Amino acid sequence: MKFTDSPVIELPINGAVLSLQQDNGSMHVGTSVWPCSLVLAKFAERWANKNDSSNPYSRLLDFSTRRRAVELGTGCGVAGMAFHLLGLTDLVLTDIAPVMPALKHNLKRNKQTLGKNLKSAILYWNNQDQIKALNPPFDVVIATDVVYIEESVGQLLNAMEALVADDGVVLLGYQIRSPEADKLFWELCDKAFLIEKLPHDHLHPDYAYEETDVYILRKKKKNLGHNVGNFSA
Repeated sequence: MKFTDSPVIELPINGAVLSLQQDNGSMHVGTSVWPCSLVLAKFAERWANKNDSSNPYSRLLDFSTRRRAVELGTGCGVAGMAFHLLGLTDLVLTDIAPVMPALKHNLKRNKQTLGKNLKSAILYWNNQDQIKALNPPFDVVIATDVVYIEESVGQLLNAMEALVADDGVVLLGYQIRSPEADKLFWELCDKAFLIEKLPHDHLHPDYAYEETDVYILRKKKKNLGHNVGNFSA
């Protein structure tokens, strides 16, 4: 799999082609297309429309039952747009305010392909009012390449736990960006979520590489005394 710093990234999904414009010179990491978003999108495409007994993800990716979704740290929007094309249509894309212009530009750029205006919202992971305004819980939380700063790990996990339904899933595209953030993330994640790492050969063969993984996170049953907001970096 080859990644590029080209100004425009094209991603074929479900018979359509998404065209994502990125700005690698920006001071905000969210204005670049990060590899894990492509990896997760193509994993979902590989299995979403394969409706037979050999598909281990038929229930996971059945978007007729998993209806509401939110993406954290959506950046240029590639993963969210891809999941929309795969049938996850009740979806809101979120990121911090400085990234919104890049996201909205790409939503407009792909409007004809997407067929509708996808919802977007400003979300800082430590802002409880913004989290509540999204009207959780969600059946699916999408997140890719979101673990790279140790200081934000606790906020991210609080947001994930607050947003996902008790019977929902977090679909996480992951690559180690910071050893410190990585260590803390999995330590805290284990407190709230059951963690399933998918076999690497289940990823799309043309959109996978050794350093990248896909995880499914599901909420553990709540213990007494454990509430959202207890994570801190």
